[in-house]
Amino acid sequence: MKRIKPLLPAIGIFCLALLVRVIYNNTVVYNYYPLHDSAFYQAIGFNLLKEHCFCLQSYVPTAYRAPLWPFTIAGISIIFGPSDYFARIFLSLIGSGTCVLVYLFARDLFGWRIGILAGAFAAIYPELYIYDGWLYTESLYIFLLFAICYALYRLLRTSERNWRVWILSGILLGLLSLTRPNGIIVIGLFIVWAIIMAWQKLLSWRVTVKGVLATTLIALVLIAPWIVRNYQVSHAFIPVATGDGTVLLGAYNNMVLTTATYEGGPFGTWINPLLSRPDITRSYPIKTCSAVCEVAREAAYKDAAVRWIRDHIHTMPHLLKLHFINMWQPNTYEADLPIVRFPQLQSTQFVLRMMKTFPNYLFILAAFGFAVTWWRWRELLFIYLMIVFTIAQNIVYYGIPRFRAPIEPMLILLAAGAIWWLTHKEKGTLRWIIDNIRQKDEKVNIEAEIYARIEDCLERGGIGICMQSP
Repeated sequence: MKRIKPLLPAIGIFCLALLVRVIYNNTVVYNYYPLHDSAFYQAIGFNLLKEHCFCLQSYVPTAYRAPLWPFTIAGISIIFGPSDYFARIFLSLIGSGTCVLVYLFARDLFGWRIGILAGAFAAIYPELYIYDGWLYTESLYIFLLFAICYALYRLLRTSERNWRVWILSGILLGLLSLTRPNGIIVIGLFIVWAIIMAWQKLLSWRVTVKGVLATTLIALVLIAPWIVRNYQVSHAFIPVATGDGTVLLGAYNNMVLTTATYEGGPFGTWINPLLSRPDITRSYPIKTCSAVCEVAREAAYKDAAVRWIRDHIHTMPHLLKLHFINMWQPNTYEADLPIVRFPQLQSTQFVLRMMKTFPNYLFILAAFGFAVTWWRWRELLFIYLMIVFTIAQNIVYYGIPRFRAPIEPMLILLAAGAIWWLTHKEKGTLRWIIDNIRQKDEKVNIEAEIYARIEDCLERGGIGICMQSP
């Protein structure tokens, strides 16, 4: 019982989060079936089983998608059959794990009460659980990224004797890179973080150099087989997946400043190149474009996007500003998102109300938490690096609420820091600062009273009388 008792808060948060996600999957998402990107991931997963080919179309190898999620779908399908429901339940388990990580991280930083509060909020926060009923990579990517953040925080406490954390970090970095192409950049941010921590003497240089080499090597070993596979099918060096060209061409074209992706939506997001640049896209087949074709297509798309940027350089400040603003829209809109596909349900309306309110409060608290916990920047440095990286990425490509998803748990952590600062009495908190001011004021008052008595004694009879006074 003594061993189980410390685990009870984590178990409770996991169960609460899983309950929320199961209810969501059986109400809002009850009639869901994959469309758009989720259908592509599922098709690749099924083709892995039927054709033993990482193919979107039958026997046409693709390098356009990162491999981890399609392979995961294939593994789930082997056990439970070709159904999207069990894949969504798997994502619900992953999302619940993210909530537990939020609890653990907040507990270690701010105490167990704040940890429970942060974990419980993560469990019901809509911008986390909506991705657990949707066959995109968001849930898996969020979990892996936040697990890396927590693992690196633990390294600051156990770096000299716990090589398991370094090894785990390498595995997580490798899996993250195989989930999304931009995940590989996180390896570079990890190296930057490690150098700063060694420079600040929070990690020894000897341990840091060995740990960084081991962690990076493990991550690269996990990625290397996929690099080899991509070269075999595309005859080009592709670390994880292609796709930058499509993203850039959809973000930089004549339509983005005048056309919203959906009715009532913001300008400056992304318009499918098939609509926005048919003059470029018509040269490439939609369904039969092999990996070699994809490499040529993405290069052509990227060149066209760069030319558009050069020709419209005067509009770039405004467009980049829109990219930044759009990523902070409170509610997420995607054509394949269940809350968009089934808006008439009462359960959907309830979730939409949560989505339009919860994020706004979180943003305010997170910004405040960032300000009042800055003096603990060493513990939160990797969180800061990831937030800056995510914002920069959204500005360069385009910003939508879904692209904010990787930093949602980090915003919850900063918001927890704000509540800790307001309610606790530890070093650096508001009450600690007030008590210090009071103590200083009391000390000043006592000193002033002593000086006043001494002056009074001197006026009444000199130093002799003062020495005799109690």
